[in-house]
Amino acid sequence: MDYRTGLLLLTICWAEGANLHQLTIFWFVLTGVDGQTLTQSGPVVKRPGESHKLTCTASGLDFDGYTMHWVRQAPGKRLEWMNTGSNSASYGSSFQSRFIMTEDVPSSTQYLQVKSLTTEDSAVYFCARQHSDWRQ
Repeated sequence: MDYRTGLLLLTICWAEGANLHQLTIFWFVLTGVDGQTLTQSGPVVKRPGESHKLTCTASGLDFDGYTMHWVRQAPGKRLEWMNTGSNSASYGSSFQSRFIMTEDVPSSTQYLQVKSLTTEDSAVYFCARQHSDWRQ
């Protein structure tokens, strides 16, 4: 299927003494030609150590019976698989303590809670639904 991408971003700013720091997290919205979309939450401002819940809502499709994934890519680095989930999420080793994935199947919404934000969390974050051909 042919997909177009749009870009949303989250910018987190904070001050340490006289220094202003900025953490930017980018999200892509994937739009299918047949009207299927995954839309992720918009920008907010946070301080280091705070938490944030990313939202991924499906339109024209549902999560029921499909596996969802979260992936991120920090600037200049390779893609990192974060987690897969539905009723029981499994996480990449570096994401087990601060990242919690939940979902609301009736509303076709997936959540990724990030605890204790750090500058290392600056990345492009993707949510994706596993293609139906991959279901067992």
